[in-house]
Amino acid sequence: MHDTIFAVSSGRPPAAIAVLRISGAGAVAAGEQLAGSLPPPRRAGVRTLHAPDRAILDRALVLHFPAPATATGEDLVELHLHGGRAVVAAVEAALAALPGLRPALPGEFTRRALSNGRIDLLQAQGLADLLAAETEQQRKQAIDSAEGLVSRMVAGWMADCAGVAALIEAAIDFEDEEDVAAADDALLDRTTEALVAALDSVLARPSVERYGEGIRVVLVGPTNAGKSSLFNALLGRDAAIVSAIAGTTRDRVEASVMRRGRIYTLVDTAGLRDETHDPIERIGIDRAIAARAGADVILDLVGLPSSDARSLAVYARADVRPPSSTSDMLETSTTDLASIDRLWSAIEQRGDAVLQSADGPTFHEAQRHLLGSARAALSASIGSSDLLLRAEEVRTASRSLGTLLGVDATEAMLDALFARFCVGK
Repeated sequence: MHDTIFAVSSGRPPAAIAVLRISGAGAVAAGEQLAGSLPPPRRAGVRTLHAPDRAILDRALVLHFPAPATATGEDLVELHLHGGRAVVAAVEAALAALPGLRPALPGEFTRRALSNGRIDLLQAQGLADLLAAETEQQRKQAIDSAEGLVSRMVAGWMADCAGVAALIEAAIDFEDEEDVAAADDALLDRTTEALVAALDSVLARPSVERYGEGIRVVLVGPTNAGKSSLFNALLGRDAAIVSAIAGTTRDRVEASVMRRGRIYTLVDTAGLRDETHDPIERIGIDRAIAARAGADVILDLVGLPSSDARSLAVYARADVRPPSSTSDMLETSTTDLASIDRLWSAIEQRGDAVLQSADGPTFHEAQRHLLGSARAALSASIGSSDLLLRAEEVRTASRSLGTLLGVDATEAMLDALFARFCVGK
């Protein structure tokens, strides 16, 4: 049996209210020890909390949630305390003094929810992502996982795998039975190909980690092209030193900005030139070239045509050096905010192409590895005339998908298999 655990589940004090959660078989007894009596289940009640020596700890709102329909699947008691540090510390000390109770470890409430079947692995990961979300895109994706939308999609793929496996297993093991039809290779291939296509569609989307990185925008160009001024204008603040002295920027300068729920990391770089005898400037140029190689969007102030699809040709300082009438570059000026907005619009369009819409399932790299394994196994089974090998490939795919959810795919396969038999068989 698990220990009964407790921890503050709201923000750390000081705060207006601190929600202290107690979970486990001893939660009700612990709540009664402090509050005297608990309100009826799922109803809030005001109680005076007492220490073992009957000293008053706090006057709090108390709720009781009986197992198993709770967040952790265990008995839960919540104490909504006044959120001062001393109040919380006194109540925690009183709880720690009770036998069988201890402070919760990081993530232990969620881990118990997983152990008790209240959530699956994908939902647990989604909750972690939701807590770490910094952008609107990340929040939407985390909600899809935490609320089970992604889990249901994976479960649907597992059900399809189970259906394919059931047909194969039935053909192998019960081909002499009249109520089990022979395997239809064409049907098996069509079903498997549809599964592979569904997995390909998901794998074509960026990973959760890629969304977290956002869009990397690198400004490149010769010295005194106006990169640092443009960098500051795009950020809306002075993050880089700007001067009339050529070569002022000697190293990369990075700063992030949030736009339309997406992170953009802007990188100002040293001015490019073919030759230099200054070893420090050479290092700066090398770093600028490396930054350009890793860019999602390149703001190219070089002034020459570029075949790089990531490049946006920009003519900065248009107010100082009027461009030719034939120029097809984006003209900007730090004194013309409309030109900066137009450049941002062009950057965001490139960003949309790199990071697709947040709508749709998104997986972590480790999860994508499992999806890739499932996809490879299913693909290998298509067209195979060896039913035993085909069955093994489908089982491999089911196991990979089941690992995503933390469930045993074998049970699902058996359920589908025997559901196809007649009653009494």
